[in-house]
Amino acid sequence: MKLESHSLDKLDLQLLTALEANGRASFSRMAEVLGASDQTIARRYRRLSAEAGLRVVAVRDAQRLGQDQWMLRLRCAPDSAGAIADALAKRPDTAWIGLASGGTEVICMTRPRSPADHDDLLLGKLPRTPNIMEIRAHQLIHRYFGGPHGWIGKFAVLSPDQTAALRPELPEPPEANGPARIDPEDEPLVAALERDGRATYPELQRATGRSESAVKRRLAALLASGAVYIDVEYHSEHLGYGLAACLWITAAPAALHSVGQALAAHGEIAFASATAGPSNIVVTAVVPDTAGLYAYLSGPLGRLEGVQYVETTPFMRRVKQLTYAKSR
Repeated sequence: MKLESHSLDKLDLQLLTALEANGRASFSRMAEVLGASDQTIARRYRRLSAEAGLRVVAVRDAQRLGQDQWMLRLRCAPDSAGAIADALAKRPDTAWIGLASGGTEVICMTRPRSPADHDDLLLGKLPRTPNIMEIRAHQLIHRYFGGPHGWIGKFAVLSPDQTAALRPELPEPPEANGPARIDPEDEPLVAALERDGRATYPELQRATGRSESAVKRRLAALLASGAVYIDVEYHSEHLGYGLAACLWITAAPAALHSVGQALAAHGEIAFASATAGPSNIVVTAVVPDTAGLYAYLSGPLGRLEGVQYVETTPFMRRVKQLTYAKSR
């Protein structure tokens, strides 16, 4: 992959990649690895935050926590889809919301923390919402790409040694004898990091009421277990990739895993998961423009053995990524 935009340069891209490798790395550590000054890295970070929507936040990994995730497709009356999307975006159990299909469809990923949360949304609130004409729910059953593995790394602007130098030092994760856990006493810590993944240890100490050393130990344990990860949010159009689309793919059952793995390696794919429902794979493709989308559909995807059918729903407007922000 190559950088398509003139609004960001190679150092900007390296900084975003460094933050994907370790969103809590200090400016001085990133400066050392990237060969720049602390002041330059801090200045670039502030500019990316102001102009490209950069935010660093903690995310609960539903897959590691053994929690269900669903992708919802809501067909709405044309004049109400935006309001419905905005209302969903304000919920803490939603992510990756966009308007598609000419503004009549809302695509929403949910991350309910309990079956009751899911039932409340899918069986309670949504069916009673005026102007929602159809609800299709697709359970995500196996992630091929996404979560702690970020799309920006596919630009490969850092060497393996640079990436390794940025990775946080974490304790050995516990033996995998079940899902990872977030204990009730961890909730204030995780909540603070969901607001700001780069919150300092003194700030986290104040938010949790625990000692700084206890905060450091518990955060390291949560990261090591995979219960949470630090993610990076930004507007891809500032990299020259202004179009995103949801692709609903039907693969031959015997080819499901091989197709999913192949899709995960494609530079255009920011998220890929096996799913229950009419299709058995859903991916998010990020491309420069409509010509780039056609090139991907007719090229790498079209040549992929085992793909039987593809439904393409370009996003008209992004409403929510990891956190809620009114669209510009």
